[in-house]
Amino acid sequence: MKLSGNTVLITGGSSGIGLELGRQLLKRKNDVIVCGRSPEKLAEAKKTDPGIHTFQCDLSDREGCARLADHIEEHHLNLNVLVNNAAIVHKAPFFGTLGITDMAEGEMAVNFLAPVRLMDRLHPILMANGNPTIINVTTGLIYAPRAVYPFYNATKAALHSLTQVLRKQMENTDLEIIEVMFPAVRTPWHKGDPPKIAISPVKAVEGMLRGLEKQKAEIRVAGAGLLYTLSRLAPNYAFEKVNSLVQEN
Repeated sequence: MKLSGNTVLITGGSSGIGLELGRQLLKRKNDVIVCGRSPEKLAEAKKTDPGIHTFQCDLSDREGCARLADHIEEHHLNLNVLVNNAAIVHKAPFFGTLGITDMAEGEMAVNFLAPVRLMDRLHPILMANGNPTIINVTTGLIYAPRAVYPFYNATKAALHSLTQVLRKQMENTDLEIIEVMFPAVRTPWHKGDPPKIAISPVKAVEGMLRGLEKQKAEIRVAGAGLLYTLSRLAPNYAFEKVNSLVQEN
């Protein structure tokens, strides 16, 4: 993927990795659109980075995804890069937690079905422009799940599998399908309680951009690469190591 001259949509782009990615791509002379649920966070993003286009929507349901796709079709027909970055997480024991199935449905809707819906709707626009690219953001936890997250690991594993399938199906087309696996990153996603090993959004995005510059189809940033190797050599050890991580607080 070339890193300049694109029109890029980043979901979950009002803070954390998504916003940092938007900033870095803006500096490289790309047109950047970010979407998010919080009008306040989007307004702050626009204030600090006036060149970024913002759009408020909730990707947890079909209607929210459709609103975003409609907006792109109306205002950004030159879109050629889609970054499926938005994700939510619940930290709870599966058994005995009230509303646990609602949590599962919510995570599946945002973390997996939203990318599916957006790729389906926006694929014709991407293909109508030069250098069409889809980037799906997952996690090193697809290799060794963290037990405090009953559903997050599984939703990202589903997106990982789908990404591999789509890459194979589209291998004879111009569409690039890239996956970026991040380690723990110090963002609001952790709700103030990230693991001590978490890296900064700047370092995470720098690792992602290096992988894109090298034309990698699967980019394992920092600790995600180590976890991949450990899971292949000693899967039980990798699982135990992930589940022994200490929180900052």
